[in-house]
Amino acid sequence: METFEQLLIDFGNVAWGTPLLLLLVGGGLFFLIYSRMLPYRYLRHAWNILRGKYDDPDEVGDINHYEALATALAATVGLGNISGVAVAITTGGPGALFWMWISALIGVATKFFTCTLSIMYRGKDSKGEIQGGPMYVIREGLGEKWKPLAALFCFAGLFGALPAFQANQLTQTVRDVILLPNGIAESFTTNLLTGLGIAAIVSTVIFGGIKRIGKVAGKLVPSMVAIYVLAVLFILAKNYTLIPASFVLIFEDAFTGDAVLGGALGAIIIAGVRRAAFSNEAGIGTAPMAHGAAKTNEPVREGLIAMLGPIIDTVLVCTMTALAIIITGVWKNGGDEGITVTLNAFTTALPGFGSHILMLCILIFSFTTMFSMSYYGSKCLSFLIGAEYKNHYNLFYVASIILASVISLDAVIGLVDGMYATMAIPTMVSAILLAPKVRAASLDYFGRMKRIG
Repeated sequence: METFEQLLIDFGNVAWGTPLLLLLVGGGLFFLIYSRMLPYRYLRHAWNILRGKYDDPDEVGDINHYEALATALAATVGLGNISGVAVAITTGGPGALFWMWISALIGVATKFFTCTLSIMYRGKDSKGEIQGGPMYVIREGLGEKWKPLAALFCFAGLFGALPAFQANQLTQTVRDVILLPNGIAESFTTNLLTGLGIAAIVSTVIFGGIKRIGKVAGKLVPSMVAIYVLAVLFILAKNYTLIPASFVLIFEDAFTGDAVLGGALGAIIIAGVRRAAFSNEAGIGTAPMAHGAAKTNEPVREGLIAMLGPIIDTVLVCTMTALAIIITGVWKNGGDEGITVTLNAFTTALPGFGSHILMLCILIFSFTTMFSMSYYGSKCLSFLIGAEYKNHYNLFYVASIILASVISLDAVIGLVDGMYATMAIPTMVSAILLAPKVRAASLDYFGRMKRIG
């Protein structure tokens, strides 16, 4: 087992090297400059789309704009925001948050391009149903000769979409908050039973398909974000005098790395971008699969909706988590990892009830993520071997929850990060090649909006 886990860790570390960093960040900067920051100027219009002003139930698709964003956010606003931020800070120092911000702001442009393409180049699966996502963008937009690139994305997506991180960290939370305080020691058996319980709950939703997932996500996502943000705001209000110093530390450490890595700036940047990619998914390719199911005939509208994701996910929620961790000082404690760091921050700042509030948030965050990610993996399997077999993926998906509950966090992160890195290559390459199509569609769309007034 140790050898297997080390292979997964090494896989994740090798995949997130300089070439991938240049592809994600460089590609995002290209989208930002090439669009002349056009989408950034239409945040108000994006909000009007989100609240349903332009919804048309007769247009092609399965879910409305709001449900598409909620499904994408359910997959991204999750334990990556609670535990992933803790991993970034404990491995890269407080300065990793700065690079998460930069990655998110660039990710706005990336999301706009990749998700506009997911509507522009929707294709049909083997059952004749309309589908969206990077694999269809590649096949429909670049042609059949590029299909191996689409297959690479889908193969990596089978593993990248697994709920391993969420299952692992939820198991750890159950252990820290419920089992250990009641005198129940951690063991393989307790972890396995927890994993079986999680798998049973997830199964009740994911076998209902995207429409059930979209409705559940649409109801849970707003409440989970609100509860978490209010809890962290309370922590910040109690420690408001420490907020300025925390921001100073973030900016100083972003360029020196003295706090943790002795000036290893490159490692801090990689830690920040790597965790931001896990958190907001910009450039990875899962969100375009959710947005590709939206009811719309206007690709640019869905791109505008999608670009709100990194703002909500990383700029808002991740920053909240990071400030709670930095202000309480728990990131300096050696030996703690992942969710335990954030749990210690809540317990320190809100003694007596902080752990229970975080437990509630974790339950909602982790389950909504696990509900949504299954849709991505099933779409990948559908593309590879046929839509009639897509539900078989859910069996593999549920089994991975049980496995993830009994292996180490580092191994889980290595597997997911490595597969995310692999998925990013087809997603970014196809988006860069088809960027002129997005720019032309944007100029046409915004031109029509101006004429309408």
